[in-house]
Amino acid sequence: MSAPTAPVGYSDLTPAQVLDALDAVGLRGDGRILQLNSYENRVFQLFLEDGSAVVTKFYRPGRWSDEQILEEHAFALELDAAEVPVIPPLVLDAAPIDAPADVRLRGKPPTLACIGIGPKPHRFSVSRRCAGREPELDDPATLRQIGRFIGRLHSVGRRQPFAFRHVMDPRQDGRYALQRLLDGEFVAEEQRAAWASTVDRALKAVEQAFADHGTPRMLRLHGDCHLGNVLWRDGGPHVVDLDDACMGPAVQDLWMLVSGDADTMAGQLAQLLEGYTQFIDFDRRELRLIEPLRTLRMVRHSAWLADRWTDPAFPQAFPFFGTAAYWSQQTTQMREQIEAMEGG
Repeated sequence: MSAPTAPVGYSDLTPAQVLDALDAVGLRGDGRILQLNSYENRVFQLFLEDGSAVVTKFYRPGRWSDEQILEEHAFALELDAAEVPVIPPLVLDAAPIDAPADVRLRGKPPTLACIGIGPKPHRFSVSRRCAGREPELDDPATLRQIGRFIGRLHSVGRRQPFAFRHVMDPRQDGRYALQRLLDGEFVAEEQRAAWASTVDRALKAVEQAFADHGTPRMLRLHGDCHLGNVLWRDGGPHVVDLDDACMGPAVQDLWMLVSGDADTMAGQLAQLLEGYTQFIDFDRRELRLIEPLRTLRMVRHSAWLADRWTDPAFPQAFPFFGTAAYWSQQTTQMREQIEAMEGG
């Protein structure tokens, strides 16, 4: 497997520099800092001198434009104003005179900071710390409450489209991922032909499913709404990490919340939709897009790993990626997805 040689953009981000960045927006830490689990960005929990705690996110260089990040922030603030339980970014203050580093604030209101650490600037945002636990999906009442929550989120999401964020496109998204993996020579040679032909067939099934459905109604979504991004606290769900907010069909924010065999997932979806439709209508034809969307996510996940392979965190966390066994497993899973789509 070949790997690109471009360096990752976090090598100069030390704990001291993270604290300096917070100082530069008027948030003085007491020295305690904890790096949180995040592959895409670098995320830290910091305790402040006043006893409170915040979470700061340093965005992966080159992934998003300022406009895309600020549009995500605006969506979070809009949801918060509508009393949808999200964790919005804090509005940042101008740097104090004695701040250890220069910082530029962006956005109206200012929620994105750019600080010149090392040879290239880093962009970051800050939010309040929100503790919680993963919700229990074996409780129908919990599922209905999560459904109501997603329904409220989508009722805000329908108000207007994103202007800069990604718009889900089943053909473009899938074909880009396939070509990225083939062009980068990430696929083991002995598995390349079988994997490529199987993925091509799977993507044709995805494209056919969307063609049969017709263009779904697109709205602003969370985009990555799995249980790891839903915190249960104060008797209800809160959503975190709008980093993948995009335009797409409503079902994208529902299908990743269910798991188990077909009957179990059908039962969970029924409970989610019972709550969801108390706030907003749902086109049940979109349920036929679940397996196509699952297929797209699987192919795009491999391409995401390839795109991030220069980041030292990725080879350490995903040592299986790129091996012949990995691609053999992917081929088997794609065949199962083809069967699920063609049988559905």
